[in-house]
Amino acid sequence: MTKVDTKLASASWASRAFYQLGRGLSVGFCRLYMRLTVEGLEHVPAEGPFLLAPVHRSNMDILIAAVATRRRMRYMGKDSLWKHPAAGRVLSALGGFPVSRDVADREALERCMEVLRAGEPLVLFPEGERKSGPIVQPLKDGAAYIAMKTAVPIVPVGIGGSERVMPRGKKMIYPRKVHVIVGVPIVVPTSDSGRITKTTRTQVSEQLHDQLQRLFDLAQIRAGA
Repeated sequence: MTKVDTKLASASWASRAFYQLGRGLSVGFCRLYMRLTVEGLEHVPAEGPFLLAPVHRSNMDILIAAVATRRRMRYMGKDSLWKHPAAGRVLSALGGFPVSRDVADREALERCMEVLRAGEPLVLFPEGERKSGPIVQPLKDGAAYIAMKTAVPIVPVGIGGSERVMPRGKKMIYPRKVHVIVGVPIVVPTSDSGRITKTTRTQVSEQLHDQLQRLFDLAQIRAGA
C-alpha cells in the first residue's frame, strides 16, 4: 500500500463544511437518542494539536467523541474501509485515515504523528480495541509515545453508558443514557534529544490510566450505568 496522505484533507471549504455536517448529525443523534450530556468541555484546547484519549466500550464511542469539540478531529481506521473510492472519500472528509492491520505498529504510529504535526487533533483509544466492563484495561504505550514525540497534551475522556447503547457483538443501537466527562489535559514530558525512555513512557501511561478510571467511574454514575 502506498503511503497514506495524512495531511489536512479539510483544506477546502467544501471538505470542512462536510465534516461539520457529519459531526452535527452525529452529535445531534447522540444527544437525542442517547440523551447524551457532557461536562468538562472547557478542558479541550481551542487551538493546536492534541490527543483525545477516551475509554472504549462501544462502536458508538467514535460518534460520541465528536461532542468534545467542533474542531475537525482525525481517526485511524482499517484500510479495508477505503476499498470503495466513494466511501473512502467520505471517510477521509470526516477525518478518517486508513491504516493496514498488517503493517508494523511503527508505521501506524508515524501516521498518527503526521496528523498531529500537521496541527490537527487526533482521537486515539488508549486501551486499543473495544473492552468490556467497569475496569479500564492496561493501556497500550502508543498514546504516551505519540504525545511525547509530538509534544502535545493528552486529553482523557470518560464515556459512561455507551456499552449499554451498543454492546460488543450486537448490531442494535439501544436508547440508553450516555454521559461524557472530559478531564484536565495531561502535559507530557519532552526531551530535547527526542529520546523517550521506557520508564517515562510507562509513567505517562499510568497517569493516563488513573485519570481514565476516575473519569469513567464518574461518567458511569452520571449515566446511571
